[in-house]
Formats: sequence, C-alpha cells, structure tokens
Amino acid sequence: MKVKLITLSAISALSLGSFAFAQHPKDGNRHSVLEQTTERLNLTPEQKAKVQPIIDQTNPQIQTIRRDAMQKIKTLVDNAMAQIRPMLTAEQQKILDEPQHERRGGLKSPGGQTDQGDQEKPGHE
Repeated sequence: MKVKLITLSAISALSLGSFAFAQHPKDGNRHSVLEQTTERLNLTPEQKAKVQPIIDQTNPQIQTIRRDAMQKIKTLVDNAMAQIRPMLTAEQQKILDEPQHERRGGLKSPGGQTDQGDQEKPGHE
C-alpha cells in the first residue's frame, strides 16, 4: 500500500508540474501571468507604456526560473521512480510506464518494449 501511495504521489507531482509548465508556454501565443494581470486592471495607455518594459524585463527571468524548477522536479521524480521501480511487480511497472510512453509517442512491440529506439538505429529496419 505504501508503494502505491508513493508511486501515485510521485506521478501526481510530475503531472502537476508538467501541467503548470504547460500553462505558461514560451512560444508567445499566450500571455504571461504579468500580462494577464495587467489586462484585468484595464490600464490606461500611459500606464501600459510604463508597465510593458517591466513585463518585458521580467518574463524571461520567470521563464528561466520555471525551466530550472521543472528540470529539478523531473530529476527528483526520476530518482524516486528509479528507487521505487524495483519494488514493483511487472504489471505495476507496466502501469507506471504507460503515461511516459504515451507522452513520447512510442510504439509498443508485442513484448511490451518500445520500438521507437530500434527505429532510430541504423541497420534496424
């Protein structure tokens, strides 16, 4: 029971972290938290002119912090999973691997292994 709880907690943490990161893409198609906040304030053109340089300076810093935090979370979760995985049954390991496999878009062979790696190696057709 403890192993299931730990596994679910770790998966949840990674999922939530990924979700939070996805909410603030760096592609510029969506507004940053600062931009969303200032939009709600209905700033005057004069206020917007003064606020925009602050936003422009702050957003890249926020993105850097967010990337660093996500990498640290991923490292911690990967480490925890590496310790938990050997304690799981084969069926539990398969369940554990499913969300990660689906995110990467790999294909499963009948043995449950991903075919993705073999497709990238020269000489494996």
